[in-house]
Amino acid sequence: MTVHFAIPVEDLAAARAFYAGTLGCREAGSTETSADFDFFGQPLSLHRGPPRPGGDAGDGAEPAPRFEAVLSLEEWWTLAERLEAQEFDFILPPQARYGAAGEHWTMHLRDPSGNPIEIKGLAEMGTLPDR
Repeated sequence: MTVHFAIPVEDLAAARAFYAGTLGCREAGSTETSADFDFFGQPLSLHRGPPRPGGDAGDGAEPAPRFEAVLSLEEWWTLAERLEAQEFDFILPPQARYGAAGEHWTMHLRDPSGNPIEIKGLAEMGTLPDR
């Protein structure tokens, strides 16, 4: 199944730099007001416009609404290490979640327009936790 994300961004150039440069997503096309990316196997469309910020995660809770990508644990660690090397400002830093039943690795971040993103890492793809 493919899910198509379409989100608003305030600064299209900054968003393109973030998704392509910081996260390493391949750009699939663009116009003056939008850009499409391969977001870890799912189509993502960025449209210039006012942001719709997700909930505050200041208490350590996961922000909502948000969108997420699910990666193999190897891909997840590669991305987590790259972001940590850049001293990226995470909402929730890379960490294991939920213990043995449904354990996965996760990190939460925001793009330059404040859109919250969760990146999950699974040791066995197809075992997405029921959370």
